Amino acid sequence: MGSATSELPVRRTPLADAAETGLKIVIVGGFGVGKTTLVRSVSEIRPLNTEEVMTQAGVGVDETRGVAAKTTTTVAFDFGRISLNERMVLYLFGAPGQERFWFLWDRLFSGTLGAVVLVDTRRMDDSWYAIDRLEHHKTPFVVAVNRFDDDTHRYSLDEIRQALALPAHVPMIDCDARVRQSGKDVLITLVNHLYERAMAQEATL
Repeated sequence: MGSATSELPVRRTPLADAAETGLKIVIVGGFGVGKTTLVRSVSEIRPLNTEEVMTQAGVGVDETRGVAAKTTTTVAFDFGRISLNERMVLYLFGAPGQERFWFLWDRLFSGTLGAVVLVDTRRMDDSWYAIDRLEHHKTPFVVAVNRFDDDTHRYSLDEIRQALALPAHVPMIDCDARVRQSGKDVLITLVNHLYERAMAQEATL
């Protein structure tokens, strides 16, 4: 599997009148890992994105190893929305993956309840910065492994957890960023993780 580039049907689902809880979620990861695709696949509104065509100016600046076929790149952030139920709405922000845009991440993390780290096992090292910044901000996160068709190494989640030195309490899940239900499963995993953390903290008070 991989991140689809074809246009998906545009959904314009109105926000429910009963919606009272808005949660800010940030999706981070390396360049070309599928963040824009994930936001696009789950958003119930036309996603706002800042994708631009990659030009010669990016040669030697943006690392395209493993994603040579990629022709566009996010230069600010992606934004989408998904209602989990009548009362709870997630606002999704996809962060740009290139190192030259990392300065935007700290601002995007402001007010964030939790995050998704999207991982491409062909470029595992690209995940380190995202994990480091989230841990620095003490932002809870889950790790979603976006499997690509041309990935010849089918590493298990346990192997990936070990490679990323992730503690056992950080949830991991396989996903296909192109598939709406798969993306929703990732977000539900994050929300459940946040709920369990909140309950655990409450129990210690």
